[in-house]
Amino acid sequence: MDKAEKAEQKVVQYLNEAHATETGLVRVLQSQIAMTPRGSYRSALEKHLRETRSHAERLEQRIGEVQQGGNPVQAGIGLMETVLSQAFALSKTPLDLLRGSGGEEKVLKNAKDAAASEALEIATYTALERLAQSVGDDTTAKLAASIRADEERMLETVLREIPKLTDAVVGSHVRGEGSYDASKTGAADAARQTGRAAGRAAGRTARSGAQTAKTTARQARRVPGVARAEGQAKGAVASQEDLPIARYAELTVDEIVVKLPELSQVDLGKVDSYERRHDNRSTVRDRISSLRGDEPWPGYDEQTVADIRAAIGGVDDDRAKQVRAYERAHKNRTGVLEATERELASA
Repeated sequence: MDKAEKAEQKVVQYLNEAHATETGLVRVLQSQIAMTPRGSYRSALEKHLRETRSHAERLEQRIGEVQQGGNPVQAGIGLMETVLSQAFALSKTPLDLLRGSGGEEKVLKNAKDAAASEALEIATYTALERLAQSVGDDTTAKLAASIRADEERMLETVLREIPKLTDAVVGSHVRGEGSYDASKTGAADAARQTGRAAGRAAGRTARSGAQTAKTTARQARRVPGVARAEGQAKGAVASQEDLPIARYAELTVDEIVVKLPELSQVDLGKVDSYERRHDNRSTVRDRISSLRGDEPWPGYDEQTVADIRAAIGGVDDDRAKQVRAYERAHKNRTGVLEATERELASA
């Protein structure tokens, strides 16, 4: 392979990495818009969603131009990166809806994540631009600079919004003056639009659309390792306040270990990664390791007792036993265990 071929291969690699990031970010932005009320921050997210879709299209076009039907292995790697990025974003969606102790705090935490994502993208396009310039690919260099400018503007916007979002958290949690209105979120607006359109078309309700989105998000969990990877990635940058166990640093090992079975697979990964960065206590890590494993089905960890009992009806013995074993090792909820026993007894 000569120098020109090596240069092309490296440019395509970096383009694929950028494309996978943009494709995954589309899903993340959609989930954040869904829980953000109308206002300047949601408008910024919606604008950036449009930009992100455009970025992905421009990158895909450039990849095709550089490759010109070339290396099929490189093309396959790019496709795999995109699939994994989408799977990660889809599995993250239901967690975005659950994080934090109030609507104001959920939006703030998402904004902090958005700032980190933008910083990563800026670094990605800075590297791509420099690489392209170094190998004489002016077209790719200009593309990277153009997209980087969009990311820099978005980062500035997010950083301007964070103080206001923090003030909203203080108002809600300290002063008791909540401002979060779920009826004005992107999900609520979309549900109303869907309901009106479906009513005109076939009498469907907005709830069916929401259920479809939830099912799609859970389907992503079928990708092996997605939940574990997500948790580990979050824990690598998490502060104590971001952990699913309150006052984590103040608790003893025994107090932490007692709380671990209540956590989802994603949260176990988060705590594991955080623990390794800090005290790195073997007792905590060993207990987490014993609790790691696949959920009985996608989204199980986020379901209520009623949801699980409804899903258990009619499952085969193996699935019922899997639910029973997983539940005993984790939340150990009486309602779920009783349902599995009834199902096994009636088999």
